[in-house]
Amino acid sequence: MAGSDLGSLLGGLLGGGQGGAQGGGQGGAGNILGALFDAFTGGGQSGGAQAGAQAGAQASPLSGLMDMLDKSGLVDQVQSWIGTGDNQPVSGEQVKEALPTETLDKVAQQSGVTPQQAADEIAQSLPKAVDKLTPNGQLPQGGSLADIIRQQSA
Repeated sequence: MAGSDLGSLLGGLLGGGQGGAQGGGQGGAGNILGALFDAFTGGGQSGGAQAGAQAGAQASPLSGLMDMLDKSGLVDQVQSWIGTGDNQPVSGEQVKEALPTETLDKVAQQSGVTPQQAADEIAQSLPKAVDKLTPNGQLPQGGSLADIIRQQSA
């Protein structure tokens, strides 16, 4: 349930239109990112998702995910998404290597796509989402991800 609500918020943030995250590619992106953040913040039951939740426990869930991507060798890309300059691209293969297999499988299952499709969609939409969630070039501290998204969408 939380992933679906988060997906709607993310879809709106990514330009899903006034009607929410229905229809269009951005709605799918919001749903996949919602499932990713849901799995990553403890909504998942796998060890990988729980490790992600623990990594982000001190700050925001977004921080935990960015930390995991940093440690997977995507430091330059992550910093470009957070910073105020152009976003460096990331590939679906890089996303697959960075995320725990269990987490990616859960996201794919919740979204009704294959793990490769989920990784490709995350690679396309995550840079834009992180960019919009960090307009001042810094990760937001504290609060739920839904609250952070609402603040940036206002």
